[in-house]
Amino acid sequence: MLGGQLLHGGDYNPDQWLSYPEVFEEDVRLMKEAGVNCVSLGIFAWATLEPEEGRYELDWMDHIITRLEEEGICVILATPSAAMPHWLTQKYREVMQVQADGHRNLSGKRHNFCYTSPVMREKITAINRELSKRFGRRKNVILWHISNELGGNFGDSTCHCELCQEVFREWLKKKYGTLDELNNAWWNQFWSHTYTDWNQIHSPVPYGETTSTALILDWKRFSTEQISDFCEMEIRAVKEFSDLPATTNFMYFFKGLDYNRMQRGLDIISWDNYPHWHKQKDEVPAAVKSAANHSMMRAFKKAPFLLMESAPSGISWRTANPLKRPGMHMLSCMQAVAHGSDSALYFQWRKGRGGFEKFHGAVLDHKYGSNTRTFRDVSEVGKRFKNLSTLIDGTVNQPKAAIVFDWENWWAVEDTQGPRLDFEYKEWIVSHYRTFWEEGIEVDLISMDADLEGYALVSAPLNYMYKEGWADKVRKFVSNGGHFVTTCFSGEVNDTDLCFLGHHPLEDVLGIVPEEIDAPSEEFENSFCYGGMEYPAKDLCGIVHPRDTVEVLSVYEKDFYAGCPVVTCNPYGNGKAWYLAAESDLAFLRAFYKDVFAEVGLHNALDTELPYGVTVTERSSADGEGEKRIVFVMNFKNEPVMVEGIGKWMDAESGETCEGSLELEAFQCRVLTR
Repeated sequence: MLGGQLLHGGDYNPDQWLSYPEVFEEDVRLMKEAGVNCVSLGIFAWATLEPEEGRYELDWMDHIITRLEEEGICVILATPSAAMPHWLTQKYREVMQVQADGHRNLSGKRHNFCYTSPVMREKITAINRELSKRFGRRKNVILWHISNELGGNFGDSTCHCELCQEVFREWLKKKYGTLDELNNAWWNQFWSHTYTDWNQIHSPVPYGETTSTALILDWKRFSTEQISDFCEMEIRAVKEFSDLPATTNFMYFFKGLDYNRMQRGLDIISWDNYPHWHKQKDEVPAAVKSAANHSMMRAFKKAPFLLMESAPSGISWRTANPLKRPGMHMLSCMQAVAHGSDSALYFQWRKGRGGFEKFHGAVLDHKYGSNTRTFRDVSEVGKRFKNLSTLIDGTVNQPKAAIVFDWENWWAVEDTQGPRLDFEYKEWIVSHYRTFWEEGIEVDLISMDADLEGYALVSAPLNYMYKEGWADKVRKFVSNGGHFVTTCFSGEVNDTDLCFLGHHPLEDVLGIVPEEIDAPSEEFENSFCYGGMEYPAKDLCGIVHPRDTVEVLSVYEKDFYAGCPVVTCNPYGNGKAWYLAAESDLAFLRAFYKDVFAEVGLHNALDTELPYGVTVTERSSADGEGEKRIVFVMNFKNEPVMVEGIGKWMDAESGETCEGSLELEAFQCRVLTR
């Protein structure tokens, strides 16, 4: 745990207020009152830190860091690459991105820079070294914050300039070796797309090639590699005079970059979470999506992460931006901690007077200082975190289940032409994740590159692409006693989007032979019975044939494939593999996974049935040797609920004994221990 405490605070932009000297001292006083112990500095401050090329103005930053140190407030210090100063873009036009339509951007917005540009790399390295020399060993500076939401520039996260094209071609040469190998891997005989010169290759753009799915895949891989390399270059610069850890803030299910690749260069994972609370009266869908992202961030390193940004009140960029209802701010902060975060940090501390985000929620509004509901809500979190820090220090969630969420598979399946054109991979994953969440069974979200050791159950919905070695990894996992779930339209292609020939790569493990896939309209919706209940088979219906070893648990009831398996279970080695041939609904997934959990022996930390809207997580000693077990019970309903059959526990914060049942107020989180 950084600084030995749960971090509470957030983005602070004093560079916007330098002409208002009275504001800073007021900020420090109110931070103490709100229980703020950490702020992030300098995220968009390049123009103030370096107002002219090579002239660094760091004294103002020094003053702020020193004053915060006096008050016991630690600092996460950012590199300023997210927003370039106008002197840079005016003098060096080549630092700005070229969009897919061939036009180079004008100056403005943020992340408007070419990740390949030698000039951009030179200039950001220079200022990062200055920051590292001046502040990298300050007592209260605890972490480097690299840039901000890399790739998030309100559009395409990549640059299509000629320099990027050249580096892309070199990347392809390194990957494939020869044009013959590339042409074969991309199936370029189709539509006479065979390349005879490396210079013929161009990134996918609207006025050029957009139908080669392998080209699109490799361009996305390359773009992730370039942005990851840029981030790692920044890390090397700040670590030249400092041994602090480094992070960069990820975003909610961000499709543009493969975070599984990016996380490898980071010491600590952090992300920015803005759930759409109160979009509807049922808060469960928003809670599930938020929890899924928390689970993903934790799973990258199997370690605590940081919630780097969240909203202390409303936000400003959705069509409708509801305020958090009473209790929701505390619950959303506790949800992060419950899933493995060691912080709840906000964007932002004080609202700006002008600019794009002047109405985005902040701890301090434009008026009334501490006399606001938001400030009081934030202060309550600060008080609670102070007491929680000791309780959870040295703990992390350690699930026995995992769901495969893989960026390359996401890109590939949503770009494929047929059997449907409306695949929503993220929604498939979230629907399966929700069944775990509702049962209070913790689950990691992992890529196909992850180690499966230590998991009892692995689910891989819509696992269209099998990366090299994935089938063998699953085969070994099941053979050694693991339980595996997968669905229709899985195992169709390899990692260059070439279809497998001859048989399904996991035919022996799954015990089925896939033949066809129907994508019926609503008029041809099918159905099946499972556990005595009828469920729809819709959108995607795989027609498969069972092998002798498989147990058929359900079959289609209609159409020409009536009687073909829908749900199967196949023993393989010491484990089992389930196959879901049809897409169905949430009611079916609940029933199916409930049976799987019972088979595998998975249950929540309270070992009881949970009311709708209530979930449970557990943080335990990370070293595996301690006795510490901290259980979080969260109610996402805006009304009281009672959880029955919990056994005997103690409220870890109040010391109250809880036996048999547990009462939860609306939007309440209670923390229990044995």
